[in-house]
Amino acid sequence: PLSRVSLWAQPPGGQVALGDPLVLSCAVATGTGPLSFTWHREGSGAPLGTGPHLELWHFGDNDSGHYHCRVSDGDSVAESVPLNVTVLGELDPQAGGNL
Repeated sequence: PLSRVSLWAQPPGGQVALGDPLVLSCAVATGTGPLSFTWHREGSGAPLGTGPHLELWHFGDNDSGHYHCRVSDGDSVAESVPLNVTVLGELDPQAGGNL
């Protein structure tokens, strides 16, 4: 069975400057056979892409959110822990900070 799906971002930490590219990568620690990957953002119905990498070339304010990858080997499905991706300099209403 599939296990330990990991997700990481470039730039690290999922903090992206407005207009910069973001690359998300997904890997599985254990799993055999042909694997299929789909990418999802919280609140978005349709998958954002397929394959072990998701590339967003011009990251914008509307792209912030929790991203995760879903991996299937045909028999089972596993998901990564969601990664919160934010735009650098974006106003954080929780922190009460400035731009």
